[in-house]
Amino acid sequence: MPEKMNIVEAINAALHDELENDEDVLMYGEDVGEDGGVFRATKDLQEEFGEKRCFSSPLAESGIVGTAIGMSLYGKRPVPEIQFSGFSYLAFHQIKEHAARFRTRTRGTKEVPLTVRAPYGGGINALEHHCESPESYFAHAQGLHVVIPSSPQDAYSLLRKSIQLDDPVVFLEPKQTYRAFKEEVKRDPDAAELESSKVIEEGKDVTLVAWGAMVPVAEEAAETIAADVEIIDLRTIYPTDFDTVIESVKKTGRCAIVHEAPKTGGFGAEIAARINEQAILHLEAPVERIAAPDVPYPLYSLEDYYMPDENQVKKGLENVLEF
Repeated sequence: MPEKMNIVEAINAALHDELENDEDVLMYGEDVGEDGGVFRATKDLQEEFGEKRCFSSPLAESGIVGTAIGMSLYGKRPVPEIQFSGFSYLAFHQIKEHAARFRTRTRGTKEVPLTVRAPYGGGINALEHHCESPESYFAHAQGLHVVIPSSPQDAYSLLRKSIQLDDPVVFLEPKQTYRAFKEEVKRDPDAAELESSKVIEEGKDVTLVAWGAMVPVAEEAAETIAADVEIIDLRTIYPTDFDTVIESVKKTGRCAIVHEAPKTGGFGAEIAARINEQAILHLEAPVERIAAPDVPYPLYSLEDYYMPDENQVKKGLENVLEF
């Protein structure tokens, strides 16, 4: 029977079910064990599965991921947690140059079934280095899957699919919406697929692409304008399901993209480029990108001015519709 969960509860359930179903799965990170992680995503898992399968690590992100790569090469399925995505850069070399390359480096003879979990994005009034949106960095590292859920069901199913995958995954969790809402969750890994976008709302006037915590913002903005908005949740940033986006744009003729990361070099630029390459003759207006400004993430007193909100998305949609 489906259970009502928020996103962090769904993540906890997915981790629990993978620990239960596969003895090679283990998870660790800073405060992950007895404390259940800073957001309590691993709450009670050590108590049920023991200290050898869910435990706390030293504060050393490169070491966390480096040891996970070694474990995965020897048949384990580690799920290390980076406490905040802003600290993942300390492990970026391990993720990009080793985890992502082992299949190619070994001519396909070695697999790295590794899932790096990290809360990402803003919206919780956190300190410096705690609010980054680094999906574009990881999407540029060939050999990685980059996954960002926006709902409890997708968080559950996509995390289980990620752990079961025989290749490395960076699983970014939108902490702004960790506990924002609940929905019924089927404890079924097949309820969502990796590399597949999801059409949240169908429409005929304009396509609005979002992911993570920006999906609820997109939905709220779409309700405020007199237009039929088709909303697409990208879900897997890489490998990307561009086909769903392109088919939608061919139908609507217009597109806006919203993401938390700064505009320059954000993944919205890649989506816009693909639309230009594959659907430019269907466009009735330039593709609009709604994103954070090209400045460092501010301290919390200015956070509301930095993150895209409902009004900015509404204005972006109006720009596209009125062009």
